[in-house]
Amino acid sequence: MSTTLFSLAFGVGTQNRQGTWLEVFYAQPLLHPSAELVAAIAPILGYTEGNQAIAFSTAQASQLAEALKGVDAAQAALLTRLAESHKPLVATILAEDAQLSSTPEAYLKLHLLSHRLVKPHGLNLAGVFPLLPNVAWTSQGAIDLAELAEHQLEARLRGELLEVFSVDKFPKMTDYVVPAGVRIADAARIRLGAYVGEGTTVMHEGFVNFNAGTEGPGMIEGRVSAGVFVGKGSDLGGGCSTMGTLSGGGNIVIKVGEGCLIGANAGIGIPLGDRNTVESGLYVTAGTKVALLDEHNKLVKVVKARELAGQPDLLFRRNSETGAVECKTHKSAIELNEALHAHN
Repeated sequence: MSTTLFSLAFGVGTQNRQGTWLEVFYAQPLLHPSAELVAAIAPILGYTEGNQAIAFSTAQASQLAEALKGVDAAQAALLTRLAESHKPLVATILAEDAQLSSTPEAYLKLHLLSHRLVKPHGLNLAGVFPLLPNVAWTSQGAIDLAELAEHQLEARLRGELLEVFSVDKFPKMTDYVVPAGVRIADAARIRLGAYVGEGTTVMHEGFVNFNAGTEGPGMIEGRVSAGVFVGKGSDLGGGCSTMGTLSGGGNIVIKVGEGCLIGANAGIGIPLGDRNTVESGLYVTAGTKVALLDEHNKLVKVVKARELAGQPDLLFRRNSETGAVECKTHKSAIELNEALHAHN
C-alpha cells in the first residue's frame, strides 16, 4: 500500500432509501495527508490502495479517533464528533487525482476547491456530472426527487412546511464551507466547487460556478462561468458575463488577469491580460473584428480578438459613431501589432 495519497477526508452525508449517495459534507478535507495518518487509518477501514469511498460505522469512527490522537489532533477531534452521527459516514481516499468514480469522490474534489486547497483547473474533474445526482435542496437537506412528494406530505401532516430552495446537481457553497474574508450577498448564487479568494465581494447579481472563481480581492457583480478564474484586483460590473469553457463546447480557458474591469452588461469570450478594460455593453468574442488604434486614434490594423488574448493594458470599446469595436493600448498599437506577428 502506498502511504502517499493525493487527498483524504472523513464525511457525513445523505443517502436515498436505496442507499445511493446524494451528497457528502467534509468538514476538514486534507490535501496530501501524512504517511503516518494513512498508516494509522488503513487497517481500521480495510484500505489497501487506489481511489475509494469507504462507508464506516460510528464504532469505527471512535476507533479512528483513538488511532489518530497522537498523529493528527484535528482529525481525531473530528472523528470523535462523527462517532455521534445519526447520518451515514464515509471515508473518501484519493490515491491519485484521477477520473472520478463515485459521488463521495466528486464531493471531495468540490470541497477541495471551495476550501481553497486547489485552484480552478487544478483537479481532474472528468466524469463529474453523472456522479452528481439531481436532487431537491430543501429546508430538511438533500432529498431524492423520487421521494420528495412523500417528504412534503409527511411535513404537512406534522404541520410543517418543507421548503424547496432549488433542484440542481450542485448545492450552495455556503452550506458546506464559508471561506475566510469574503462577502456574499446572495449565497444561492455561489455553487459548491467555487474558489472565492480572500477579499472578494460577490454582490446580489454576482454568480460563481464550480471550478471557477476569484484570486481576490475583487468585486463580482457579474457572472463567473465554469472554468473562469479572475485575477487580483479585478472587478466584474453588473450583468456582465464571462464565457465558460463549457459554453458552445469550447475548450479555450477564459481567464481574467489582474486589475481588470469588465463593464456593466459587457462580456468576454477571450482570456484577458492584466489591466484590461472592456467598455460597458460590449461583448468581445474570439472572432470579433477589432480595430487596433495607435496613440493618435489612427487605424493600424483590423484583427480578430483572439489575437489580443492575454495581452496587457488594453481598452476595448465600441465607436459610438460607426459601431466598430476598437482597441487601444498604453503602448502604441504598432508595437503591439509587431509583437503579435513577431513569430509569423
